[in-house]
Amino acid sequence: MRNETRGTAELTLAMVLSGTLGIFVVESGASPFNVVFFRCLFGAVALGAYSLVRGYFTGHGLTPRKFGLAALGGVFIVFNWVLLFEAYEATSISFATVVYHTQPFFLVVFGAVLFRERITAAKFGWLAVAFAGLVLVSGIRPGDTASLKGLGLALGAAVLYALSTIVTKRITGVRPHLIALVQVLVGLPLLLPFADFGAASELGAGWGWLVGLGVIHTGLMYVLMYAAYAKLPTAKIAVLAFTYPAVAMGVDWAVYGHHIGLVQALGVPLIVLASLKVTLAPARAAAPAPRTAGRAPEAASPVATRAG
Repeated sequence: MRNETRGTAELTLAMVLSGTLGIFVVESGASPFNVVFFRCLFGAVALGAYSLVRGYFTGHGLTPRKFGLAALGGVFIVFNWVLLFEAYEATSISFATVVYHTQPFFLVVFGAVLFRERITAAKFGWLAVAFAGLVLVSGIRPGDTASLKGLGLALGAAVLYALSTIVTKRITGVRPHLIALVQVLVGLPLLLPFADFGAASELGAGWGWLVGLGVIHTGLMYVLMYAAYAKLPTAKIAVLAFTYPAVAMGVDWAVYGHHIGLVQALGVPLIVLASLKVTLAPARAAAPAPRTAGRAPEAASPVATRAG
């Protein structure tokens, strides 16, 4: 199988798995804080075992500064999960996932605010298109407090994801698997005060869904994504990333009967198109995504961790 073909298959499978994440969260029956705590726990075991078998701990490249940046990124990513899972409860998986994919626009805004990066007229225009799409998708009517709460939670999750991406992009020479491992390990002491072990002990079959979140959606999914990034150009990564919300919306409809209305559906392509334009614009003249062979491992692509 050709390298790029294999990478396409790996990333598509990773995005399909990511699209089923909401079911595992809902079916576990656990609170968002408990879900994230045990996702971190089982995810750390899965990523740690994989990294050990592959020998990634040898010459890991983690300095105190890089470890600190990875840990800071972990703080953002862990609470990003908490807010996203709370958004599932407040509205629906479909609604929360679409709103969550406004992440690239917060990256642009933070780049301008924190690093004084210039926002071009084109980017500003696509931000306006995305905002219009967001207004349509929200479909919020007077008194619709649940949708308003879900919108705020999903936007908050997108903001935290963008902050995590900004921090993680500053880490070079460290395999992304190890960065992800540091991030989920940070989540354990961070969420310990919020975890309700009494409620967790009564989950029963819910434990299977929590183990799945850690092993499948944090271990296997990230291994597939990082393997694919080394084989694919940025443009293809950006396009394939939208398999995630498409699958999430389909699964939410098939399993729970949730679907967005006609007016809301009109906003989805606006957000998708604007996101692709903003994501790909800086890389238009760039070479394909760097290969990992023969060079020091780098941090994950910013497109990567769009997957919840």
